[in-house]
Amino acid sequence: MLTRKQYQLLTFIHERIQEAGIPPSFDEMKLALDLKSKSGIHRLIMALEERGFIRRLPHRARAIEILKLPERMEKDKPSTTAAAAAPAAPTPFRPSLVEGRGKPPEKLVEKPLVLGGAVEVPLLGRVAAGTPILAESNIESYLPFPTSLLRRSGPYYALRVKGDSMIEMGIFDGDLAVISVAETAENGDVVVARVGEEEATLKRFRRRGGAIALEPANAAYDPQIYRPEQVTIQGKLAGIFRPI
Repeated sequence: MLTRKQYQLLTFIHERIQEAGIPPSFDEMKLALDLKSKSGIHRLIMALEERGFIRRLPHRARAIEILKLPERMEKDKPSTTAAAAAPAAPTPFRPSLVEGRGKPPEKLVEKPLVLGGAVEVPLLGRVAAGTPILAESNIESYLPFPTSLLRRSGPYYALRVKGDSMIEMGIFDGDLAVISVAETAENGDVVVARVGEEEATLKRFRRRGGAIALEPANAAYDPQIYRPEQVTIQGKLAGIFRPI
């Protein structure tokens, strides 16, 4: 038996696939069910998957397949004859999607779900390992990572590395960096730091007198020096994974 929210979400996903041919995004699901966070949607999706109503295809965004529908939903389907005779239904509500920027990742992450020695981590776009780029707060997907290879405790989020400024530490363009949420760092920690209001970068953290240095691991790049109030720590590196 499904809870009310699980039933509402399954209905919404089913209707959107019927209308548009693709499942709704996490933002659309969140708005449609009037939930405050995407983590609530993730829990509902996990519950529907465990009960055999849907199946998710790994490493792909919006990859949800409906395997079955509840009996009461099947009963509510109009017959072909009845549907043809009935007046056209009004256009269903489709929530608009506005993608925000600059929200700290830790606001989006709750304690992750551990399954069979792996943890599902939200992928939050990209972080520069060179020139800082905007930190994208939208969740692209959830990816499983083995807990045995993560050097720090969670909660976690993941970012896709772009650039070559950390190659001497074995961190390359296109790698997935799993980040443990943290607001402070010690000298030598590899951190995700937000510089100013919106920019984020993956660098080694070091205090230099009254300043903070974000140091690359590539002799071709110089350290970036900032005043302490300019830098916000958003997490520490917990593991690096290279997509096959």
